[in-house]
Amino acid sequence: MRKLKTSRQPEILDAALAIADEHGLDALSMRAVAERVGVTPMALYGYFRNKDELLDALVGRLLTGLTPSEAAGTGQERLSEIAWATRRLAREHPAVFPLLLFRASVTSDGVRVVDLIYQALLDAGVPEADVPRIERLVSTFVLGFAISEVNGRFSSASDESRTRRGADLPAHRRLAGHLAADDWDAEFAADLADLMRIIRPV
Repeated sequence: MRKLKTSRQPEILDAALAIADEHGLDALSMRAVAERVGVTPMALYGYFRNKDELLDALVGRLLTGLTPSEAAGTGQERLSEIAWATRRLAREHPAVFPLLLFRASVTSDGVRVVDLIYQALLDAGVPEADVPRIERLVSTFVLGFAISEVNGRFSSASDESRTRRGADLPAHRRLAGHLAADDWDAEFAADLADLMRIIRPV
């Protein structure tokens, strides 16, 4: 077994992410990560005191990929870019993505991304007192849509089953021609546009 150098924290997080991607979050443990990196489990504790700290750092690691590009100028453009990047992240790491919904962003990397969202909302004209609430509104929608999509809640089979079971119910009968969605990109874009209508300069 080799010793970890101070620069090996990214390697640890990459190993943790790979294990979760391949086998699910339940397979993620300090021992499994140590084996993947090629060190003893005790060697990891200089970086993370326990699995909770490892998971918090993994959330930060995921969030670093959501930083908007410099080309996204306005606050609304930056928010939109972060939203689409979040959806791509869910598709790339479906087993790990739920961490973003269930764990707070407490690492410096994670807090930095939240700060970018706060700044985008301020630049979009949202009053300071409303920024935390609007951030929760936007984040909850984006995370909820993305996790529903990758976990099958939006699948055609789910739509067909629900439509069939509600066939004798009045609202289902009335909406029968509209209940099956087949273009999730278009729906996500439309939903974002609706959200952006309430995030505009005052």
